Amino acid sequence: MVETFVQSTDDVVEFLKGQHNQIKDMFDDVVHASGSKAREEAFVELRQLLAVHETAEEMVVHPRARRDIDGGDLIVDARLNEEHEAKEQLSALEAMDIDSQEFMDALILFKGAVVDHAEREETEEFNRLQRDLDPDDLKRMVAAVQAAQAIAPTR
Repeated sequence: MVETFVQSTDDVVEFLKGQHNQIKDMFDDVVHASGSKAREEAFVELRQLLAVHETAEEMVVHPRARRDIDGGDLIVDARLNEEHEAKEQLSALEAMDIDSQEFMDALILFKGAVVDHAEREETEEFNRLQRDLDPDDLKRMVAAVQAAQAIAPTR
């Protein structure tokens, strides 16, 4: 399983927002890495966290949002489209020379797309779940997300 440094929480929304912050920091680690090896290692860690994070959202959070928030289908469909586009961007990045300017330019665009996606999740999906679900549901969802991340592919 990919190492995450999110504080223990009884609220799935806070847990996932913590991972969003960690992902933003990891983008900075890739951008500011000194040397090919350090950049490659930082990029692999970022890619792994993105993979397990999105898998858990797809398995646990999005189905619950579809079911329990007004307009859930439209909201989740839009997020899934963004995730699909991000996966295509990531695939293109993986094919590039990590030391190239092309990689760095594409990485900056990818970061912008991922951050925008995370902000939309937080405002359109997570906040509504936090508002509409009781604390016990949010706590159970943390356990489900952690279980999904434990078995998720890292690529």
